[in-house]
Amino acid sequence: MAKDFEVRDIQKLDLGFTDAIVKAGAEKVNLCVQCGACSASCPVGTRSALRTRQVIRRVQLGFRNEVFSNKALWLCTTCSTCTQRCPRDVNPMETLISVRSLLVEGGYVPPTVRDALEGVLKYGNPWGISRSKRCEWAKGLKVKYVSEDEKTGLLYFVGCAASYDPRAQEVARALVANLHASGTNFAVLGEKESCCGNEIYALGEKGLFGILAEENLGLLDHHGVTEIVTTSPHCFNAFKNRYGRKDLAVQHYTQYLADLIDQGRLRFPKKVEKTVTFQDPCYLGKHNDVYGEPRKIIESIPGVRFLELPMSGRRSVCCEGGGGRMWVDAPGERASENRVKEAITMGAEILAVACPFCLLTFEDAVKTTGNEGRIQIVDLNELVAKAL
Repeated sequence: MAKDFEVRDIQKLDLGFTDAIVKAGAEKVNLCVQCGACSASCPVGTRSALRTRQVIRRVQLGFRNEVFSNKALWLCTTCSTCTQRCPRDVNPMETLISVRSLLVEGGYVPPTVRDALEGVLKYGNPWGISRSKRCEWAKGLKVKYVSEDEKTGLLYFVGCAASYDPRAQEVARALVANLHASGTNFAVLGEKESCCGNEIYALGEKGLFGILAEENLGLLDHHGVTEIVTTSPHCFNAFKNRYGRKDLAVQHYTQYLADLIDQGRLRFPKKVEKTVTFQDPCYLGKHNDVYGEPRKIIESIPGVRFLELPMSGRRSVCCEGGGGRMWVDAPGERASENRVKEAITMGAEILAVACPFCLLTFEDAVKTTGNEGRIQIVDLNELVAKAL
Protein backbone atom coordinates (compact mmCIF):
# COMPACT_ATOMS: atom_id res chain seq x y z
CA MET A 1 0.00 0.00 0.00
CA ALA A 2 1.26 3.49 -0.85
CA LYS A 3 2.15 5.57 2.21
CA ASP A 4 2.32 9.24 3.13
CA PHE A 5 4.66 10.79 5.70
CA GLU A 6 5.98 13.85 7.45
CA VAL A 7 9.55 14.51 8.53
CA ARG A 8 9.41 12.34 11.63
CA ASP A 9 8.84 9.33 9.38
CA ILE A 10 11.91 9.94 7.24
CA GLN A 11 14.12 8.03 9.66
CA LYS A 12 12.09 4.92 8.88
CA LEU A 13 13.59 4.95 5.39
CA ASP A 14 17.02 4.38 6.97
CA LEU A 15 18.78 5.72 3.91
CA GLY A 16 21.00 8.53 5.16
CA PHE A 17 18.54 10.86 3.48
CA THR A 18 20.54 13.93 2.50
CA ASP A 19 23.71 12.02 1.56
CA ALA A 20 21.66 9.65 -0.57
CA ILE A 21 19.94 12.54 -2.34
CA VAL A 22 23.26 14.18 -3.14
CA LYS A 23 24.65 10.92 -4.52
CA ALA A 24 21.48 10.43 -6.56
CA GLY A 25 21.96 13.59 -8.58
CA ALA A 26 21.83 16.72 -6.42
CA GLU A 27 25.57 17.37 -6.16
CA LYS A 28 25.19 21.15 -6.30
CA VAL A 29 22.42 21.50 -3.75
CA ASN A 30 24.66 23.35 -1.26
CA LEU A 31 25.28 26.10 -3.83
CA CYS A 32 21.67 27.24 -3.41
CA VAL A 33 21.43 30.75 -1.90
CA GLN A 34 17.64 30.59 -1.45
CA CYS A 35 16.97 33.38 -3.96
CA GLY A 36 13.57 31.89 -4.77
CA ALA A 37 13.91 32.00 -8.55
CA CYS A 38 12.89 28.34 -8.78
CA SER A 39 9.66 28.76 -6.82
CA ALA A 40 8.77 32.01 -8.55
CA SER A 41 9.11 30.44 -12.00
CA CYS A 42 7.36 27.14 -11.20
CA PRO A 43 4.11 26.81 -13.20
CA VAL A 44 2.67 24.52 -10.54
CA GLY A 45 3.98 26.10 -7.33
CA THR A 46 1.91 29.27 -7.67
CA ARG A 47 -1.26 27.16 -7.45
CA SER A 48 -0.27 24.32 -5.12
CA ALA A 49 1.68 23.24 -2.05
CA LEU A 50 4.84 22.60 -4.09
CA ARG A 51 7.60 25.02 -3.07
CA THR A 52 10.82 24.10 -4.85
CA ARG A 53 12.98 26.49 -2.81
CA GLN A 54 11.76 24.90 0.42
CA VAL A 55 12.52 21.40 -0.89
CA ILE A 56 16.09 22.49 -1.67
CA ARG A 57 16.48 24.07 1.76
CA ARG A 58 15.20 21.00 3.57
CA VAL A 59 17.63 18.83 1.67
CA GLN A 60 20.45 21.18 2.69
CA LEU A 61 19.40 20.95 6.34
CA GLY A 62 18.99 17.19 6.29
CA PHE A 63 15.29 17.69 7.05
CA ARG A 64 16.10 18.56 10.68
CA ASN A 65 13.33 20.43 12.49
CA GLU A 66 11.31 20.64 9.31
CA VAL A 67 7.79 19.50 8.52
CA PHE A 68 7.65 17.97 5.08
CA SER A 69 4.72 16.72 3.01
CA ASN A 70 5.11 13.89 0.53
CA LYS A 71 2.07 14.92 -1.54
CA ALA A 72 3.49 18.13 -3.00
CA LEU A 73 6.54 16.36 -4.46
CA TRP A 74 4.42 14.50 -7.00
CA LEU A 75 3.01 17.71 -8.47
CA CYS A 76 6.26 18.64 -10.23
CA THR A 77 6.01 18.26 -14.02
CA THR A 78 9.83 18.30 -14.52
CA CYS A 79 9.35 21.08 -17.08
CA SER A 80 12.88 22.33 -16.22
CA THR A 81 11.89 25.99 -15.85
CA CYS A 82 13.40 26.10 -12.36
CA THR A 83 16.68 24.64 -13.62
CA GLN A 84 16.83 27.10 -16.51
CA ARG A 85 16.37 30.09 -14.23
CA CYS A 86 18.59 29.03 -11.32
CA PRO A 87 21.51 31.51 -11.13
CA ARG A 88 23.71 28.98 -9.30
CA ASP A 89 23.24 25.97 -11.59
CA VAL A 90 21.81 23.92 -8.72
CA ASN A 91 19.41 22.00 -11.01
CA PRO A 92 16.41 21.98 -8.65
CA MET A 93 14.51 19.59 -10.94
CA GLU A 94 17.11 16.83 -10.53
CA THR A 95 17.18 17.44 -6.78
CA LEU A 96 13.43 16.92 -6.58
CA ILE A 97 13.65 13.78 -8.74
CA SER A 98 16.32 12.46 -6.36
CA VAL A 99 14.01 13.03 -3.39
CA ARG A 100 11.30 11.16 -5.26
CA SER A 101 13.75 8.33 -5.86
CA LEU A 102 14.16 7.76 -2.15
CA LEU A 103 10.43 7.93 -1.58
CA VAL A 104 9.92 5.27 -4.26
CA GLU A 105 12.55 3.10 -2.60
CA GLY A 106 10.72 3.43 0.70
CA GLY A 107 7.30 2.77 -0.81
CA TYR A 108 6.02 6.29 -0.11
CA VAL A 109 4.21 6.87 -3.40
CA PRO A 110 0.63 7.68 -4.45
CA PRO A 111 -1.39 4.61 -5.49
CA THR A 112 -1.71 5.88 -9.08
CA VAL A 113 2.06 6.25 -9.38
CA ARG A 114 2.57 2.79 -7.92
CA ASP A 115 0.16 1.33 -10.48
CA ALA A 116 1.92 3.11 -13.36
CA LEU A 117 5.31 1.76 -12.26
CA GLU A 118 3.93 -1.75 -11.90
CA GLY A 119 2.35 -1.49 -15.34
CA VAL A 120 5.70 -0.65 -16.90
CA LEU A 121 7.43 -3.46 -15.05
CA LYS A 122 4.86 -6.10 -16.05
CA TYR A 123 3.61 -4.94 -19.43
CA GLY A 124 6.09 -2.37 -20.72
CA ASN A 125 3.67 0.57 -20.43
CA PRO A 126 2.32 2.71 -17.54
CA TRP A 127 -1.32 1.92 -18.32
CA GLY A 128 -0.75 -1.78 -17.70
CA ILE A 129 -2.29 -2.80 -21.04
CA SER A 130 -1.31 -6.09 -22.65
CA ARG A 131 1.78 -5.99 -24.85
CA SER A 132 -0.24 -7.84 -27.52
CA LYS A 133 -2.27 -4.65 -28.07
CA ARG A 134 0.73 -2.38 -28.54
CA CYS A 135 0.54 -2.27 -32.34
CA GLU A 136 -3.25 -2.12 -32.75
CA TRP A 137 -2.80 1.53 -33.81
CA ALA A 138 -1.26 0.24 -37.08
CA LYS A 139 -4.20 -1.91 -38.19
CA GLY A 140 -4.93 -1.30 -41.86
CA LEU A 141 -1.69 0.61 -42.43
CA LYS A 142 1.28 -0.41 -44.52
CA VAL A 143 3.89 -0.68 -41.77
CA LYS A 144 7.09 -2.72 -41.78
CA TYR A 145 8.14 -4.42 -38.58
CA VAL A 146 11.73 -5.06 -37.55
CA SER A 147 13.05 -8.36 -38.82
CA GLU A 148 15.77 -10.80 -37.88
CA ASP A 149 16.78 -10.98 -41.53
CA GLU A 150 17.69 -7.37 -42.26
CA LYS A 151 19.09 -4.31 -40.57
CA THR A 152 16.44 -1.76 -39.70
CA GLY A 153 18.06 1.58 -40.46
CA LEU A 154 15.43 4.19 -39.51
CA LEU A 155 13.24 3.13 -36.60
CA TYR A 156 9.96 4.87 -35.80
CA PHE A 157 9.69 4.60 -32.01
CA VAL A 158 5.96 5.01 -31.40
CA GLY A 159 5.93 5.33 -27.60
CA CYS A 160 3.34 4.29 -25.03
CA ALA A 161 0.76 7.07 -25.42
CA ALA A 162 0.64 6.84 -29.22
CA SER A 163 0.47 3.05 -29.00
CA TYR A 164 -2.39 2.76 -26.52
CA ASP A 165 -4.40 5.97 -26.15
CA PRO A 166 -7.13 6.14 -28.84
CA ARG A 167 -6.63 9.87 -29.47
CA ALA A 168 -2.83 9.70 -29.57
CA GLN A 169 -3.02 6.68 -31.90
CA GLU A 170 -4.32 9.08 -34.56
CA VAL A 171 -1.01 10.94 -34.33
CA ALA A 172 0.97 7.76 -34.99
CA ARG A 173 -1.20 6.99 -37.99
CA ALA A 174 -0.70 10.51 -39.33
CA LEU A 175 3.07 10.28 -38.97
CA VAL A 176 3.12 6.99 -40.88
CA ALA A 177 1.13 8.66 -43.69
CA ASN A 178 3.54 11.61 -43.73
CA LEU A 179 6.60 9.35 -43.87
CA HIS A 180 5.07 7.36 -46.71
CA ALA A 181 4.27 10.59 -48.59
CA SER A 182 7.93 11.57 -48.41
CA GLY A 183 9.15 8.16 -49.61
CA THR A 184 10.82 7.40 -46.29
CA ASN A 185 11.70 3.77 -45.56
CA PHE A 186 11.27 2.87 -41.89
CA ALA A 187 10.28 0.09 -39.50
CA VAL A 188 8.63 -0.20 -36.08
CA LEU A 189 9.24 -2.54 -33.18
CA GLY A 190 5.60 -3.56 -32.80
CA GLU A 191 4.97 -5.75 -29.75
CA LYS A 192 8.69 -5.72 -28.96
CA GLU A 193 8.58 -2.02 -28.08
CA SER A 194 8.64 -1.05 -24.38
CA CYS A 195 8.36 2.21 -22.51
CA CYS A 196 11.33 4.53 -23.09
CA GLY A 197 11.39 5.20 -19.34
CA ASN A 198 11.57 9.00 -19.42
CA GLU A 199 8.64 9.47 -17.03
CA ILE A 200 9.79 6.51 -14.96
CA TYR A 201 13.06 8.35 -14.35
CA ALA A 202 11.16 11.57 -13.59
CA LEU A 203 9.03 9.72 -11.04
CA GLY A 204 12.20 8.63 -9.27
CA GLU A 205 12.24 4.92 -10.17
CA LYS A 206 15.80 5.04 -11.47
CA GLY A 207 16.34 1.29 -11.04
CA LEU A 208 13.45 0.46 -13.37
CA PHE A 209 14.64 3.15 -15.77
CA GLY A 210 18.05 1.47 -15.91
CA ILE A 211 16.44 -1.87 -16.76
CA LEU A 212 14.35 -0.29 -19.53
CA ALA A 213 17.35 1.53 -21.00
CA GLU A 214 19.47 -1.64 -21.05
CA GLU A 215 16.72 -3.73 -22.63
CA ASN A 216 15.80 -1.08 -25.21
CA LEU A 217 19.40 -0.50 -26.24
CA GLY A 218 19.95 -4.25 -26.55
CA LEU A 219 16.92 -4.50 -28.83
CA LEU A 220 18.11 -1.60 -30.98
CA ASP A 221 21.57 -3.12 -31.33
CA HIS A 222 20.12 -6.52 -32.19
CA HIS A 223 18.16 -5.03 -35.10
CA GLY A 224 20.91 -2.75 -36.30
CA VAL A 225 19.07 0.48 -35.52
CA THR A 226 21.23 3.53 -36.14
CA GLU A 227 18.59 6.23 -36.56
CA ILE A 228 15.41 6.88 -34.55
CA VAL A 229 12.45 9.20 -34.99
CA THR A 230 9.99 9.51 -32.08
CA THR A 231 6.40 10.62 -31.66
CA SER A 232 6.98 12.03 -28.19
CA PRO A 233 9.49 14.62 -27.00
CA HIS A 234 9.74 12.53 -23.83
CA CYS A 235 10.98 9.48 -25.75
CA PHE A 236 13.30 11.77 -27.74
CA ASN A 237 14.75 13.09 -24.47
CA ALA A 238 15.27 9.61 -23.04
CA PHE A 239 17.18 8.35 -26.07
CA LYS A 240 19.14 11.57 -26.56
CA ASN A 241 20.00 12.53 -22.98
CA ARG A 242 19.31 9.65 -20.60
CA TYR A 243 20.60 6.57 -22.43
CA GLY A 244 24.19 7.69 -22.84
CA ARG A 245 24.59 6.44 -26.42
CA LYS A 246 26.02 9.18 -28.62
CA ASP A 247 26.18 6.83 -31.62
CA LEU A 248 22.40 6.81 -31.99
CA ALA A 249 21.00 9.53 -34.28
CA VAL A 250 17.75 10.50 -32.55
CA GLN A 251 15.24 13.04 -33.79
CA HIS A 252 11.81 14.14 -32.72
CA TYR A 253 9.39 13.96 -35.63
CA THR A 254 9.28 17.76 -35.94
CA GLN A 255 13.00 17.76 -36.66
CA TYR A 256 12.67 14.92 -39.14
CA LEU A 257 9.74 16.49 -41.01
CA ALA A 258 11.47 19.88 -41.08
CA ASP A 259 14.48 18.19 -42.71
CA LEU A 260 12.20 16.55 -45.28
CA ILE A 261 10.72 19.95 -46.11
CA ASP A 262 14.21 21.41 -46.57
CA GLN A 263 15.14 18.52 -48.85
CA GLY A 264 12.03 19.02 -50.98
CA ARG A 265 10.79 15.52 -50.12
CA LEU A 266 7.70 16.77 -48.30
CA ARG A 267 5.52 19.16 -50.30
CA PHE A 268 2.05 20.47 -49.55
CA PRO A 269 -0.42 20.56 -52.46
CA LYS A 270 -3.42 21.55 -50.29
CA LYS A 271 -4.21 24.70 -48.34
CA VAL A 272 -5.16 24.67 -44.68
CA GLU A 273 -6.86 28.00 -44.24
CA LYS A 274 -6.83 28.21 -40.46
CA THR A 275 -5.44 30.49 -37.78
CA VAL A 276 -2.96 28.36 -35.85
CA THR A 277 -0.97 28.83 -32.65
CA PHE A 278 1.54 26.42 -31.14
CA GLN A 279 2.35 25.04 -27.71
CA ASP A 280 6.07 24.40 -27.15
CA PRO A 281 6.46 21.02 -25.39
CA CYS A 282 8.78 21.31 -22.38
CA TYR A 283 10.80 18.22 -23.30
CA LEU A 284 11.29 19.49 -26.85
CA GLY A 285 11.97 23.13 -26.04
CA LYS A 286 13.30 23.74 -22.55
CA HIS A 287 15.02 20.38 -22.27
CA ASN A 288 16.42 20.17 -25.81
CA ASP A 289 16.30 23.67 -27.29
CA VAL A 290 14.17 22.66 -30.30
CA TYR A 291 12.03 25.66 -31.22
CA GLY A 292 12.52 26.47 -34.89
CA GLU A 293 11.54 23.17 -36.51
CA PRO A 294 7.87 23.07 -35.38
CA ARG A 295 7.43 26.64 -36.63
CA LYS A 296 9.08 25.79 -39.94
CA ILE A 297 6.49 23.05 -40.44
CA ILE A 298 3.55 25.33 -39.60
CA GLU A 299 4.76 28.20 -41.74
CA SER A 300 5.43 25.86 -44.70
CA ILE A 301 1.77 24.81 -44.92
CA PRO A 302 -0.14 26.93 -47.47
CA GLY A 303 -3.06 28.94 -46.10
CA VAL A 304 -2.04 28.85 -42.44
CA ARG A 305 -2.00 32.10 -40.46
CA PHE A 306 0.40 31.58 -37.56
CA LEU A 307 0.12 33.42 -34.24
CA GLU A 308 2.47 33.06 -31.27
CA LEU A 309 0.99 32.50 -27.82
CA PRO A 310 1.70 35.30 -25.31
CA MET A 311 4.35 33.14 -23.61
CA SER A 312 6.17 30.96 -26.11
CA GLY A 313 9.59 29.52 -26.86
CA ARG A 314 11.79 29.47 -23.76
CA ARG A 315 9.05 31.32 -21.85
CA SER A 316 6.36 28.78 -22.73
CA VAL A 317 4.01 27.53 -20.01
CA CYS A 318 3.95 23.80 -19.22
CA CYS A 319 0.78 21.83 -20.05
CA GLU A 320 1.30 19.92 -16.75
CA GLY A 321 1.33 16.48 -18.35
CA GLY A 322 5.01 15.60 -17.89
CA GLY A 323 7.04 14.31 -14.98
CA GLY A 324 4.52 11.57 -14.30
CA ARG A 325 1.65 13.99 -13.78
CA MET A 326 -0.43 11.93 -16.19
CA TRP A 327 -0.72 9.47 -13.30
CA VAL A 328 -1.08 11.93 -10.40
CA ASP A 329 -4.39 13.43 -9.35
CA ALA A 330 -4.02 17.20 -8.99
CA PRO A 331 -7.01 19.22 -7.74
CA GLY A 332 -7.78 22.75 -8.90
CA GLU A 333 -7.32 24.67 -12.12
CA ARG A 334 -4.58 23.54 -14.51
CA ALA A 335 -2.28 25.63 -16.65
CA SER A 336 -3.65 23.86 -19.73
CA GLU A 337 -7.08 25.40 -19.06
CA ASN A 338 -5.63 28.91 -19.01
CA ARG A 339 -3.63 28.13 -22.13
CA VAL A 340 -6.76 27.10 -24.03
CA LYS A 341 -8.50 30.31 -22.99
CA GLU A 342 -5.49 32.35 -24.16
CA ALA A 343 -5.53 30.66 -27.56
CA ILE A 344 -9.24 31.34 -28.00
CA THR A 345 -8.92 34.97 -26.90
CA MET A 346 -6.20 35.64 -29.47
CA GLY A 347 -8.39 34.22 -32.24
CA ALA A 348 -6.75 30.86 -32.87
CA GLU A 349 -8.88 28.20 -34.51
CA ILE A 350 -6.28 25.49 -33.90
CA LEU A 351 -3.96 25.02 -30.95
CA ALA A 352 -1.23 22.87 -32.45
CA VAL A 353 0.86 20.54 -30.31
CA ALA A 354 3.83 18.23 -30.86
CA CYS A 355 3.57 15.97 -27.81
CA PRO A 356 1.01 13.29 -26.88
CA PHE A 357 0.81 14.60 -23.31
CA CYS A 358 0.08 18.13 -24.54
CA LEU A 359 -2.54 16.71 -26.90
CA LEU A 360 -4.36 14.85 -24.13
CA THR A 361 -4.16 17.56 -21.46
CA PHE A 362 -5.35 20.28 -23.84
CA GLU A 363 -8.23 18.20 -25.17
CA ASP A 364 -9.32 17.64 -21.56
CA ALA A 365 -8.94 21.38 -20.92
CA VAL A 366 -11.21 22.24 -23.87
CA LYS A 367 -13.91 20.09 -22.28
CA THR A 368 -13.46 21.24 -18.67
CA THR A 369 -13.57 24.91 -19.73
CA GLY A 370 -16.69 24.36 -21.84
CA ASN A 371 -15.01 25.38 -25.09
CA GLU A 372 -15.91 22.46 -27.33
CA GLY A 373 -16.44 23.71 -30.86
CA ARG A 374 -14.51 26.95 -30.28
CA ILE A 375 -11.00 25.57 -30.85
CA GLN A 376 -9.38 22.36 -32.10
CA ILE A 377 -6.36 20.65 -30.55
CA VAL A 378 -4.34 19.25 -33.45
CA ASP A 379 -0.98 17.53 -33.48
CA LEU A 380 1.46 18.87 -36.09
CA ASN A 381 1.45 15.46 -37.77
CA GLU A 382 -2.28 15.81 -38.32
CA LEU A 383 -1.85 19.37 -39.61
CA VAL A 384 0.75 18.14 -42.10
CA ALA A 385 -1.50 15.29 -43.19
CA LYS A 386 -4.32 17.77 -43.94
CA ALA A 387 -2.05 19.54 -46.45
CA LEU A 388 -0.94 16.40 -48.32
